[in-house]
Amino acid sequence: MTVIYIDTLFLLNALVDYLLLLAAARLAGEPLRRWRFALGAALGGLYAVAIFLPGLDFLSHPLCRLASAALMLLTAYGGSRRLLRQGILFLALTCAFGGGVVAIGLMGGTGLSLGRGVFYSALDLKIVLLSAAVCYGVLTLVFQRLAQHTGTAGELARIRVRLGDRAVSLTALVDTGNTLTDPVNGAPVLVAEGERTASLFPMDHRPNPSDLRDPAAGLTRLGTGEWRSRFRLLPYRTVGVDRGLLLAVRTDGVEVNGKGRGPVLVALSPTPVSDGGGYQALIGSLDGMSGF
Repeated sequence: MTVIYIDTLFLLNALVDYLLLLAAARLAGEPLRRWRFALGAALGGLYAVAIFLPGLDFLSHPLCRLASAALMLLTAYGGSRRLLRQGILFLALTCAFGGGVVAIGLMGGTGLSLGRGVFYSALDLKIVLLSAAVCYGVLTLVFQRLAQHTGTAGELARIRVRLGDRAVSLTALVDTGNTLTDPVNGAPVLVAEGERTASLFPMDHRPNPSDLRDPAAGLTRLGTGEWRSRFRLLPYRTVGVDRGLLLAVRTDGVEVNGKGRGPVLVALSPTPVSDGGGYQALIGSLDGMSGF
């Protein structure tokens, strides 16, 4: 008869769920909201414990399991524009992770088991966690290529921004969820990491991190002389930000995958737009950009 300890059961499953939620978010290129991942993982751990409690066997029913997974995903990723992508990645990782951990347990004779859809073990938790860590590392590397954004799929574009006699090259994600537009002509706005565009500006008009964090003060400092018509404030809304401002600059032209486009407004983000660094800019649509 296998003895299952509730504390070990909760800790093991909560940790596994946290690693899976974290890995899925990384592979999807989403911001890492670790406290939300921890909360979702805690719900997963509580569900794992509840299944083994007397009188709660019904929770192992597929519909209850599905509802539990949905609640955990909404807790961890709720509000994300790529909720479906992250959910699919999470389920794929879960299947691969479960097989990997059980295989390691069987080969090592650790007694690690997968029952009722949850992990449990009556043996040394250190061995179990080591197995989980190995599987996490291997699966992250394997799924990295499968889940990353690819230029051949049309999700990434090569961008070259020109301002006067200066230019900078970036990789941009074509994000249909990005609806930010130029309030003057309604054209799509390119959102770029401010740090990556520094070489576009002369030293005396180069936005620094404080200018990007406080756009109004940055406009006052930078928008002088011939640069008065270049810089402007761009209002935006996003999840968690009802009314925000970005410092933006009117460029002289943008090339997208080698094709020339007209002058484009570039909003300078004070933070990275990609957690994994796979791209440095976001563009919502290319259709609204006029050609030269």
